[in-house]
Amino acid sequence: MLIIDAHEDIAYNALEWGRDIRQSVQAVRRREQLRMQGDEYLNDIAMSGLPQLRQGGFGIVFGTIFVEPQSVSAAEDIKVRYTQSYRNAEEAHRVGKGQLSYYRELAEEPGVSLILNQGDLKELLMAWEHTREDDADRPFGIVPLMEGADPIRTPEEAAEWFAQGVRIVGLAWQGTRYSGGTHAPGPLTPAGKELLREMERCGLALDISHLAEESFWQALELFHGPVIASHSNCRAFVPTDRHLSDEMIKALAERDAVIGMVFANPFIDKNWTRQNRFPISLDQVVKHIDHICQLTGSARHIGIGTDIDGGFGREETPAELDTVADTIKLAEALRKAGYKEEDVIGIMSGNWQRFLERALPLQ
Repeated sequence: MLIIDAHEDIAYNALEWGRDIRQSVQAVRRREQLRMQGDEYLNDIAMSGLPQLRQGGFGIVFGTIFVEPQSVSAAEDIKVRYTQSYRNAEEAHRVGKGQLSYYRELAEEPGVSLILNQGDLKELLMAWEHTREDDADRPFGIVPLMEGADPIRTPEEAAEWFAQGVRIVGLAWQGTRYSGGTHAPGPLTPAGKELLREMERCGLALDISHLAEESFWQALELFHGPVIASHSNCRAFVPTDRHLSDEMIKALAERDAVIGMVFANPFIDKNWTRQNRFPISLDQVVKHIDHICQLTGSARHIGIGTDIDGGFGREETPAELDTVADTIKLAEALRKAGYKEEDVIGIMSGNWQRFLERALPLQ
């Protein structure tokens, strides 16, 4: 079964932590285990590698351009110098361009391509259908998505990023120069409003994940192009501003948006923390999916946005998952919960495919 994942920090992990997506998960884990023995700082246990993505049925991933505010990374009590962080717009721009260049280089690998238009999408989907999961060069496409818009130095620069391959932009991670964000409440700034106008003009889609409440509603009012939530769960079960309220979910459905389910345990159950760990199952992800279905009347607005290796690892994801190859187990959990096969296919890939067919330029 084809899987489309709307959120993986592939470039950030490669350039910040040396996690080469071309390697297997097992190879990355062995290398990082040796680093840990040397008392170096280590990210959480890796889950994503291109061999496992291909084996698991991943045909397309939205690969993020994610640059971290230095004020956030500097606050962590670890002995490491971050390279993918920024203090101002110029630094954000430089780091963001480096991550976009990484995706271009990755697309030179056998079977890997950037999905930038309808032709790219159709070509990949047709090629993927005629390959097997054990094909080492199985087609794998990347749609560049910018998470937090600070790399765009001025709103007028949005067209340049589009020309160079970015297809989706989220204005915020935490707060940015353009909008309020997670744990940083506030409205769109004047520059943020102008950026939305420029995004709509040049054909960029909007990702509302991480937008603050006030910014969210303003963005939906001002922006008339395609909208998604690449990686957000339900606030009804995890009541923080990181997730979507029932009113937000309904508003997104009215725009025919798709919402990507995140596989991080603290985003699935409000009681799960790193200090209070207990088993989480994929059935609890289905609970979030059920909630959206009940609110919107269908499974049309749900996809996956795993955020795998996005600051959490194997020990902080549902128990059924060891690597990304196990994501297919969500399909079985959906079937067990009574979902029709057409809805299972829609959630695993079809709804994101429909979005891409609508949002990507013809050529």
